Amino acid sequence: MDDAGFERRPWGRTPDGTEVELIRLFCGAMRLDVSTYGATVVSLRVPDSNGKPGEVVLGYDSLQGYLDDPCCFGCVVGRVANRISNARFVLNGTEYAVDRNHGQHHLHGGARGFHRRVWRAEVSQTGQGPRVELTRRSPDGEQGFPGTVHARVVYALTGNSLRMTLGADAEDDTVVNMTNHAYFNLEGPGRTCLEHELWVDSDRFLDVNEELIPTGGLFAVTGTPFDFSEPKSLGAQIDSGHPLMQAGSGYDHFYVLDDSARWPQYAVRVRAPESGRVMEMRTTCPGFQLYSGNHIPKGLFGRGGEVYGPRLGFCLEAQGYPDAPNRPEFPSVALAAGEGVTHETEYRFVSVGGAGDSNDHMKNR
Repeated sequence: MDDAGFERRPWGRTPDGTEVELIRLFCGAMRLDVSTYGATVVSLRVPDSNGKPGEVVLGYDSLQGYLDDPCCFGCVVGRVANRISNARFVLNGTEYAVDRNHGQHHLHGGARGFHRRVWRAEVSQTGQGPRVELTRRSPDGEQGFPGTVHARVVYALTGNSLRMTLGADAEDDTVVNMTNHAYFNLEGPGRTCLEHELWVDSDRFLDVNEELIPTGGLFAVTGTPFDFSEPKSLGAQIDSGHPLMQAGSGYDHFYVLDDSARWPQYAVRVRAPESGRVMEMRTTCPGFQLYSGNHIPKGLFGRGGEVYGPRLGFCLEAQGYPDAPNRPEFPSVALAAGEGVTHETEYRFVSVGGAGDSNDHMKNR
């Protein structure tokens, strides 16, 4: 493709002196910046309905922002994303204690999980567009997890989409549940995410306690603020009195997808009314965490001097079930020695009035 390619350059060093790179992929009107620190999506520029490219993810201008980041902006989290209750689980009869970094619980791989590590990068050009593959070896015992794991992340631009492939191969028995933690705002800088209109192809979500730990139960979305079977704004019912909404201070809940074996499962559609941008998410994962950015610190300085705060961005974190290592009734995230796992998630961007811009095709799925 003549209008596609990549660039890479040094982007500073971590406190221990490890060099970090910033890699830029461009394909048509789309542009993606990825840091080898945390395998992080630093920037994603996508055209609006008038064809003008603009930023659609939250982030920082420099590596220092990510070294200090309290929100996991754009990074890959693992070895196990989301929550592990009481920061403990049993595998093959042995109990493992992992990093307790979220009250009494474990969150997103621990304080020095995958998002706080430097990855190796290989960049290439394919017939469909540019791609970057990031890899790292996670040793036995890292953040308390058993077994050595070889993790990989591929970001690829293909015209109007960003495709993420996350995978791992296990040398020993372990658990793996990785995801990307990008915060989207399709309106661009300075707007909350609450006016974004969502449609979600899921009729169930996980019940959780007051600490957002799954109870093992499932809730039907019908008749609740969690029902996006008909498109509605993210903010329409976010301040309702529903106890599960209050537990998360907004949306911070796992939606179950019914047909994760089919690629691509069309799971979510988001429309930004002002910019006209439309984003569709497809994934092979069994579900995703919808997070409405409730705990972004007020007054957090982001890219270009922009000041961030609560609900300035939302996440669609495609992944396995949270707390799966402690819930045998959930789909397993365990890997045996010699086994591997791979999941793909695609974020496809379409223009208003263009392909994919009809609600009818969603209602009939």
